[in-house]
Amino acid sequence: MGHFPEKLNKKLTKREKINALRTLPEGNLGIDFSSNDYLGIAQNQIVFEKAISILSEQGINYNGATGSRLLTGNSILFSEAEKLLRELHKADSALIFNSGYDANIGLFSSVPQRDDIILYDEFIHASIRDGIKMSNARNYKFKHNDLHDLLSQILRGQEKDTNNGNREIYIVTESVFSMDGDSPDLKALSELCQKYKCHLIVDEAHAIGLFGSNGSGRVQELELQEGVFARIITFGKALGCHGAAILGSADLNKYLMNFARSFIYTTGLPPHSVATVMAAYQFMKSPAGFKERELLHENIALFNKEKELLGISSLFIPSSSAIHSCIVKGNNEVKQIAQEIQKNSFDLRPILSPTVPEGEERLRFCLHSFNSKEDICIILQQLVLAIKKI
Repeated sequence: MGHFPEKLNKKLTKREKINALRTLPEGNLGIDFSSNDYLGIAQNQIVFEKAISILSEQGINYNGATGSRLLTGNSILFSEAEKLLRELHKADSALIFNSGYDANIGLFSSVPQRDDIILYDEFIHASIRDGIKMSNARNYKFKHNDLHDLLSQILRGQEKDTNNGNREIYIVTESVFSMDGDSPDLKALSELCQKYKCHLIVDEAHAIGLFGSNGSGRVQELELQEGVFARIITFGKALGCHGAAILGSADLNKYLMNFARSFIYTTGLPPHSVATVMAAYQFMKSPAGFKERELLHENIALFNKEKELLGISSLFIPSSSAIHSCIVKGNNEVKQIAQEIQKNSFDLRPILSPTVPEGEERLRFCLHSFNSKEDICIILQQLVLAIKKI
């Protein structure tokens, strides 16, 4: 093997010193309070068999897409899946990407142009940040869910427009934040964007499947879709499969197809992945899917109630989503508590800095429709005991 550069070795050593070195886990550690499979669809036999049925009905018996969707990788399956997405999400267009990461890289690297401005929530996902870095537009963060700070930045950007009013301003947020589990005031945000003629972009990764009619997301729950420039929806969370799509206008669809490099220069999703997306959406619309959402929201309510009863609500970031973060400062401390809870057969993972800022390390509880009421009560009791030990 070739020589490993010393400067890279120093970076690894630094990570080890602060107990933040990432390694691949050994798999499931017990009762699931960690995965994004909020509705249990990743393990759902009905969805699995329906995906196979869809492939059979279409006469598809091959394993790979064979190329970029713009070359040999497109198929009738993609067309039907995108039609399903347009109808359920009340969008003019839907374009499927290979992952949420690819969708965000493609959108933010290609759409905002030189002299445009991107204003993004400071807690926005890493994939959006990476896409923004690849853009020629200027970018500035605003304080988390702070509309006053955002407004001041909008006004500052408009005042400095030296391009005869041709500067576009893109506002970026998530409908449910992946690390905090909280949500912005989307209605107020939409009104602000309309008033100042900004383009609102909402990442709905952790809202799809949980909120809105048939799990369509927070934007549709609030009937704001007409005022949103683009929605990013992902299939790897509550839908239990893989891939993503960007929802927007027909013109946006055409533009991304021509300029989003993460769409153009990659092999398309394999047929089974697309069929699984279709099967998952059909399940979400069914009575069984409705029941899973109902069970999940019951568990969310129970979790919040038990936190109050145990007197530990102040340790958590307030959330009505499936994500509940208990702040435990320090990588060593949060790892120690997680390990104590894992000893009791609960799969709970610590989130370390630098994934989150130093001092905001946390235990990230992910709730599911399949978590029992008893397990929710027990894991919170175990948390109290583990905290007392450090």
